[in-house]
Order: sequence, then structure tokens, then C-alpha cells
Amino acid sequence: MPRPKRSFSPEFRREAVKLVIDESRPIVDVARELGIGEGTLGSWVARYRRDHAGEEPALSVNERERLRQLERETRELRMENEFLKKAAAYFARDHR
Repeated sequence: MPRPKRSFSPEFRREAVKLVIDESRPIVDVARELGIGEGTLGSWVARYRRDHAGEEPALSVNERERLRQLERETRELRMENEFLKKAAAYFARDHR
């Protein structure tokens, strides 16, 4: 038997979205904490971002530096991954 559809006040929705956006918390965690579905909260967040595009605050100096570090690490890991793929292909060939 399906459960009855729950409705949430606009204030509740705003506060839930605020937890995700302002505190940079994962949707999964906030949804679980508030007892709502991840998809529901995800759609609220997506709608907020679509309606408020360009209004989110710019990255701080620390956030920009962290982003650069993560991008550098991602590049290095991709290069290592490509190398290992080539090495595995080389050693997988029959060398007799």
C-alpha cells in the first residue's frame, strides 16, 4: 500500500536547501537527517540553483587553492592510470 504523499512548507524547503548550499553538506546526509527522500531534496536544490544561478558566493582563497590541488591531483592520477593501462597491455601480450 503506497504511503500518502507528504507536503512540505516553503520554509522547510528553504531551510533544507540552505543546509546543502550554505554548509556544503551532501544531499544524502541532509535528506537522511530530515527524514526526506534524496531525490526530493535533490530536486529542491537543483531548482534553487537554476533559479539563483550566479548568486552563489565566489570561492574563497582557501577554496580556490584546494580546487587547484584537487585538479593537479586528478591530472596526476589520470596520467598514472594511463601508464598502468599501457603497462598492463604490454605485459598481457605473449612475450616468448
